[in-house]
Amino acid sequence: MPPQEDEQHQQLLANRLLEESAYEYSDKVHIIGVDEETNDDDLIKTPPFSWKKLWAFTGPGFLMSIAFLDPGNLEGDLQAGAIAGYSLLWLLFWATAMGLLVQLLAARLGVATSRHLAELCRDEYPKWARLLLWVMTELALIGADIQEVIGSAIAIKILSRGFLPLWSGVVITALDCFIFLFLENYGVRKLEALFAILIAVMAVSFAWMFGETKPNGVELLVGMVVPKLSSNTIKQAVGIVGCVIMPHNVFLHSALVQSRDIDNRKIGRVREALRYYSIESTVALAISFIINLFVTTVFAKSFYGSSIANSIGLENAGQYLQEKYGGGAFPILYIWAIGLLAAGQSSTITGTYAGQFIMGGFLHMRLKKWQRALITRSCAIFPTLIVALAFDTSEKSLDVLNEWLNVLQSVQIPFAVIPLLCLVSREEIMGVFKIGATLKVISWLVAALVMLINGYLLMDSLSSAVSGVLVTSVVVAFTCGYVAFIVYLISRGITTPNWFVKNKSIASIDK
Repeated sequence: MPPQEDEQHQQLLANRLLEESAYEYSDKVHIIGVDEETNDDDLIKTPPFSWKKLWAFTGPGFLMSIAFLDPGNLEGDLQAGAIAGYSLLWLLFWATAMGLLVQLLAARLGVATSRHLAELCRDEYPKWARLLLWVMTELALIGADIQEVIGSAIAIKILSRGFLPLWSGVVITALDCFIFLFLENYGVRKLEALFAILIAVMAVSFAWMFGETKPNGVELLVGMVVPKLSSNTIKQAVGIVGCVIMPHNVFLHSALVQSRDIDNRKIGRVREALRYYSIESTVALAISFIINLFVTTVFAKSFYGSSIANSIGLENAGQYLQEKYGGGAFPILYIWAIGLLAAGQSSTITGTYAGQFIMGGFLHMRLKKWQRALITRSCAIFPTLIVALAFDTSEKSLDVLNEWLNVLQSVQIPFAVIPLLCLVSREEIMGVFKIGATLKVISWLVAALVMLINGYLLMDSLSSAVSGVLVTSVVVAFTCGYVAFIVYLISRGITTPNWFVKNKSIASIDK
């Protein structure tokens, strides 16, 4: 590249970073050596491994892992354990592995381009398509947030011994956005420390329950290594796989990785960041897997084969455990509620965080932090209040609603995964960090598998709920539009838009 053209290109990239950065420079975590002067060889050379640097990069992966531990996932875990016993533990492991692959691709996109998925979608698609993508993503986020807030509200109701009804727990949980704003003002590391504490609370709570109930170790190991699936457990298997990829979490992780000060003009520094993010994300999801394993095995040990197995949900799970195992030194009902509260609170805060990036990226909104948080929280709290008031006295209706919220989130998965896979496969966007042919095939196979499984969940839910010519016609029309949009997204990814040819990513500068 001629010197004058190179200088103009560098200035263009600098201006774009200044405008689009997910984090202000002063808010980023400074990485040792990022400002050191380097020669040409150092631009490509990856620095040696450092435990100190790994610690500096640790944080985004744990925030991302919260989505694998939200109340919706916990309900899927307990129902899988109660109905299928230990037989689906192998699927829980591989589902987590698939979720890890997708999240690592999201991190790769964010690090290599210095832009998050919502921002890239804004420039990749025409106005009608990006607005539709935004609406779909917001619907998925609202669905997830309703589950998370209701989970927190249930825990608050249990801990208050029923004194605080469901709707008041929703109001209390809504105030967590102010905790988020308070901690965010003191730096991203303070926020990450809060999530580390909440994950630790979940780990201790559910490990305590694991110790109290003493699940069968041999059956646990067999369930982990021997694939087994029957017609009676298909629904629980679909639920496990469907919960691992949450659309808003893909957008969130691509933004979180930009909280570290990385010089994207140096290929070696980008490779270094990807290495550390891969390690910390893997560790974070390994911990989330163990926590999910605790919940599944506790309910497998306690209720598999019992007459109440099919009726267990978030609200009555603690009470059933209490009736079976009694009070003890510290009643298991309250141990369950504490773990559930930590899961609900942490996931609602990450939902607020994700909503800010999604809204700002798709709509190019430049609002103050408190304004974005208030808008994002309001979008979920008002529907959740309505749900809490309507279903406060009906456990069965709340479980049915939760199933439909899972369906709502599952149908939105293609609108996060397809743009992600199309973008990370393109050299003009990713430069030398585009994914190779083998990883591309594996990623698309995983995406196709997850989408097919969730498609099965959708069709199964609709077949039992839809009746009448008019309603069926409307559903068919929406389904045709849904499939057509997915086909459009895939076909769009095959072509190369002019915008990216003129404005190559930072990752391709040194190619």
